[in-house]
Amino acid sequence: MSVGLIAGALLLVFGADPLPKGWSIPLVDLDERKDLQILVDREKGQYLGHPTTVLLEDGKTILCVYPKGHGKGAIIHKKSTDGGLTWSERIPVPENWATSKETPTLHRLIDPEGKKRLVMFSGLHPVRMASSGDDGKTWTPLEKVGDYGGIVAMGSVISQKTGPGHYLAWFHDDGRYFSEKPAPKKPVEFTLYQIETADGGKTWSAPRVIQQSQAVHLCEPGAIRSPDGKTIALLLRENRRLKNSHVIFSHDEGKTWTEPAELCGALTGDRHTAVRLSDGRYFISFRDMALQGPTRGDWVAWVGTWEDILAMSKGEPRQGSYRLRLKKNHKGSDCAYPGVELLPDGTIVTTTYGHWAPNEAPWILSVRLKVSEIDAQLRKAGTP
Repeated sequence: MSVGLIAGALLLVFGADPLPKGWSIPLVDLDERKDLQILVDREKGQYLGHPTTVLLEDGKTILCVYPKGHGKGAIIHKKSTDGGLTWSERIPVPENWATSKETPTLHRLIDPEGKKRLVMFSGLHPVRMASSGDDGKTWTPLEKVGDYGGIVAMGSVISQKTGPGHYLAWFHDDGRYFSEKPAPKKPVEFTLYQIETADGGKTWSAPRVIQQSQAVHLCEPGAIRSPDGKTIALLLRENRRLKNSHVIFSHDEGKTWTEPAELCGALTGDRHTAVRLSDGRYFISFRDMALQGPTRGDWVAWVGTWEDILAMSKGEPRQGSYRLRLKKNHKGSDCAYPGVELLPDGTIVTTTYGHWAPNEAPWILSVRLKVSEIDAQLRKAGTP
């Protein structure tokens, strides 16, 4: 292994042979790059976790929500009007947001008439939703979506090409929350569900099972669309920690899905959140859970192409361009359910929680970076 310092970032390059449960692409360590880090919220002795973000159409206003606790807890709302450089004080929210049972997720949807809406989901049973028609100035209380529950409800929402106002969303459950009277199977069975809307998120279909297994526990789907727009991929956490993360594909706007395929260690982790860059590559942020490697349990990002993901799914030894350690986590693997936004100038604003200092409660942090600058640093160091 070779070690070098690039513009204040530690670069680690591992041996050339790919590790089936690890990875061998370069790592650029940004943990000490304080110049890239922005404090979003911190409260002494209080656990703040699991944020989600939305970038509005002006290209600079970012909304962020997160629970006051590990998943379960009162939902806090903040806003940045300058692309994540500064953040507001906590914004008042409806009273029943304090009853949230799980990680909130925030999304922008547009109905068939062009009306823009923000929707926020809160999971377990029943899944509930709040909405705003004025860019987050006012919100409805949380109200149930249907007679079902699930975990990390609607962590990903993606627009369909079947018509304006059409969207797909996903969640998972392990038998504990889907029904009001749960009946978990033994051995435990993980199920991925898909729901759909044709009216921009006002109403949603009943959940449909798209994948189910007792052997491999796949969950927390992170959706990306192929560069040609024809394929949707869901990147999936493997919760038994016996295998790498997996991927499934749909070539027909979610009607059918391929069988799960295992990825390599470079993309193995939890709660993948992605943006597509101007050069066609993807920046995907997640909690690193590769079974081998020096950043397990930390907040990381992967940079690579759609072709890299396809190759991994076929068992080919491609791992992507490189990895970033965005921030070291100091308590197990309790960090990094990230929001990721791409600003018009190419700046990525990725926001998450973590134990960023030993023996302290987790707080919310943003990292602002440009992948083009990381590319230039790597070229300068002679790393392909």
